[in-house]
Amino acid sequence: MAFISIAGMFASYLDRKITARIHWRVGPSLKQPYYDIKKLLIKETILPANGPIWLFVSAPLISFLSVALISDIMITSWFNTGSGFIGDTVVIFYLFAIPAVASILGAFASQSPYASLGASREIKLLIAYEVPLFLAMLVPIIKAQSVLFGKIISAQVYNGSFAASASGLLALIVAIFCIQAKMGFTPFDLAEAETELAGGTQAEYSGPLLAVWKLSKMALTVAAPLFLVMLFWGAGGWLIILLKYIVLLIVAVLIKNTNPRVKINQAMKFFLGPVSIAAVVAVLLAWKGY
Repeated sequence: MAFISIAGMFASYLDRKITARIHWRVGPSLKQPYYDIKKLLIKETILPANGPIWLFVSAPLISFLSVALISDIMITSWFNTGSGFIGDTVVIFYLFAIPAVASILGAFASQSPYASLGASREIKLLIAYEVPLFLAMLVPIIKAQSVLFGKIISAQVYNGSFAASASGLLALIVAIFCIQAKMGFTPFDLAEAETELAGGTQAEYSGPLLAVWKLSKMALTVAAPLFLVMLFWGAGGWLIILLKYIVLLIVAVLIKNTNPRVKINQAMKFFLGPVSIAAVVAVLLAWKGY
């Protein structure tokens, strides 16, 4: 948890610094994400008058712990490709859905109309991007002939990155769009939408609970791109993997800063339409050996 927290703060710094340079601003210092979390930790926590308080409080904790567990599985598999358990890649996929589900439950528990609208959008978005993301994930599983995350990594070490093939590259592009939504980056930041919903799913959170939400989102900014790197682009040493991660993060930040927020119906049509079709094509290409 300490590792993913520190790494998440650094990823947040890179995100904000790149964004600032795109806007021709100087941007924050390296310690700014730490200062933001520290400030929230000393603020008062406001709890909803109605609704299940235990769910409201536990939702951000569950979200952060799930991302920490994902990072644990991935890093353990990287350093020891013989470790893991049958189906751990599929388990990671399900763990990635927990932050969104926790956000939905916490929003409904707050009994806020803004949070409820944000949760409604999050449900639709989750249904939309999970389908093509799962299909894209099948490509490296087919190529490695295994659902073990360590086996997928080792297959790329010996045979080269899956992204070098037609099916792998197409699946990686599909997955990039999907994690853009999973991380809550523009143009798919519909659930928060500060200008419309005043923070959406997190509108009623404050103090340490909001700090945990922020930390969970920072950690997800590390775990999600790193998952794609290891799944599709995993050949190379730890320094090469780090550079590949930074490249994917920069791509996500550039998409975030060059596109306006889309409507929820536009997002669903995009993921369930062309993105899902591209994912199906990638699976068929992988099945044929391309």
